[in-house]
Amino acid sequence: MTHVVPIIRTLQAAVPQTRLTWIVGKLEQKLVGDLPGVEFVTFDKGKGREGMRAVRETLAGRRFDALLHMQVALRSNLLSLAVKADRRIGYDHARSKDLHGLFVNERIPARTGEHVLDAMASFIEPLGLKQTEVRWDIPVADEAHAWAAEQLPGETPTLLVSPMSSHTVRNWRVDRYAAVIDHAMARGMRVALVGGPSPAERTLADQILGAVKTPPMDLTGKDTLKRFMALLARTSMILTPDSGPMHMANAAGTKVLGLHAASNPHRSGPYSDRRWCVDKYDAASRKFFGKPASEIPWGTKIEKEGVMDLVEVPEMIDRFEACAAFLSLPLR
Repeated sequence: MTHVVPIIRTLQAAVPQTRLTWIVGKLEQKLVGDLPGVEFVTFDKGKGREGMRAVRETLAGRRFDALLHMQVALRSNLLSLAVKADRRIGYDHARSKDLHGLFVNERIPARTGEHVLDAMASFIEPLGLKQTEVRWDIPVADEAHAWAAEQLPGETPTLLVSPMSSHTVRNWRVDRYAAVIDHAMARGMRVALVGGPSPAERTLADQILGAVKTPPMDLTGKDTLKRFMALLARTSMILTPDSGPMHMANAAGTKVLGLHAASNPHRSGPYSDRRWCVDKYDAASRKFFGKPASEIPWGTKIEKEGVMDLVEVPEMIDRFEACAAFLSLPLR
């Protein structure tokens, strides 16, 4: 989701007269749905065929000059049929799946070794454009900033901990999150746990709270996507696995202490700055596939049980300390 915003910004700067329509998920719309100059058509994934029918009805009778078809899942391919477009631009053959090629009539350049954001940016190349600047500037309302200021008042250096990924095998162990939280708090950082309202996230937060020596703030389930962006604006760093919050933090300019073993940070890590991540992807490839990461297909996910155990606490504390020094944080 956040990877598409810079493309919108590039299109608006290069061809400001172009009318842009974005088919976006119901949840994602809550974060990006107020981008100026964009028409949003919301797709409620939870409603299945009814949700697809609603998109078709909204777009009925309309025709577009171009469709940038940036998703390859079968559901997205089927949904793309609601868009009548002269040019249907999709992925190259190597990155296509689920019959993606049947739903497009042009393809982006075939490349490998790219970050996901750069791969998406290449969708505007067939239009004669090139993304040379990456800019987000996601709007955040005053209400959200006011709420964040109430939760994190003053100028105390703050670490957010967003412990859960949608792929649970990417999550770190509870005791390891607790160890880094204890270290940060001992150094004088204000630490806050954040996460969504799901039972799984509540359970994980409670487990971490039960494992720490000194409990951090608990904001789990209390924010919204916009409020989370406002929290990030008051935050020095965030500790998180490969997840949506990681990319939101990057878009907000917050330093990311990323936990990587199941996924390659050079493909799907924080786009702007990966210096503060612990990267055990190559070690994971050697352990589970018997070969270095350079010899497995780009984008391979190593979502094996126990893969995140390769990330050790001292390594993450080292990245925390390096980032704190870089930011010149007044820690004790």
